[in-house]
Amino acid sequence: MSWEWSDIYSHPLWMISTVILSVVVRAQRRGSWDPRACPVKLNGKTAIVTGANTGIGKFIALDFARRGARVILACRSEARGSAALQEIIKSSGNQNVHLRLVDTSSLESVRKFAAQILEEEKELHILVNNAGASGLPKEITAEGLDITFATNHIGPFLLTHLLLDPLKKSAPARIVNIASVNHWRGEVDFSHFRGENLTYVMDSAYNHTKLHNVIWTNELARRLQGTGVTANSLHPGVVMTEVMRHYNFIIRFLFNLVGFFFFKSSEEGAVCPVYCAVSEEAEGITGKYFNSDCSITLPAPPARDPAVGVKEYEICERLTSTC
Repeated sequence: MSWEWSDIYSHPLWMISTVILSVVVRAQRRGSWDPRACPVKLNGKTAIVTGANTGIGKFIALDFARRGARVILACRSEARGSAALQEIIKSSGNQNVHLRLVDTSSLESVRKFAAQILEEEKELHILVNNAGASGLPKEITAEGLDITFATNHIGPFLLTHLLLDPLKKSAPARIVNIASVNHWRGEVDFSHFRGENLTYVMDSAYNHTKLHNVIWTNELARRLQGTGVTANSLHPGVVMTEVMRHYNFIIRFLFNLVGFFFFKSSEEGAVCPVYCAVSEEAEGITGKYFNSDCSITLPAPPARDPAVGVKEYEICERLTSTC
């Protein structure tokens, strides 16, 4: 008896097996650490989460709010930030949640935001650098930086640098930088910061920025030793967020189609960042790279080279002091 591939795809067992596989995969996406079982409270603590109007950032901020923290949503869009603000207040019952505007692609905006925080806030216990973008078209900012590097790396570097004093004064404090497993596909070329020798094929520029995130975090942790402030980077998992919004429709469609079955939700993607920011298990740990299951793992070789870290930090300092 002859048969064709279409006979297999049209068979009822194909649909049933696909559904079963998706259920199994979705059940296994959760790590062993459950933030809902973590008893840590954040009453009297202040936390800043960038990119908190959507995706992972919104769920990180919601977790902090539920723990009683004073939470500052650092967002680029006032409209979307306000919507997230109301949603978080309603879901958490915490009225001490506030919106402040910042565009990490603009160093001027970062400086204005930091100045406002320094004026308004007496303490800062948690800083989560979550804001980022992938697939941005080639563009040089007014300050002469590649827009992907400005958004994902130089802006967060400057923001963290400007807020180090309140973090130190509030110690113990934690800095959490959202990187990606894609940093393994990145390269270290400091001319990329200015958009030189940089290709914009798919997520290549994004991958480079994520590698620089990990390198910078490790060097930052070394410089903060003895201050009571820790700094760690992490991979949140492959998450269904709006990070792909700058890609064309076909790529976004395929990403969302596959992601429905196999990728983490934004709430699940927030687990590892929350673990690094609040858990008792992560207390005192610094200069490490965490996988999406909240385990410490080795980053790519350039991120383990102290000389690269020193150069990274010095170049970022020069760029942000002259821009």
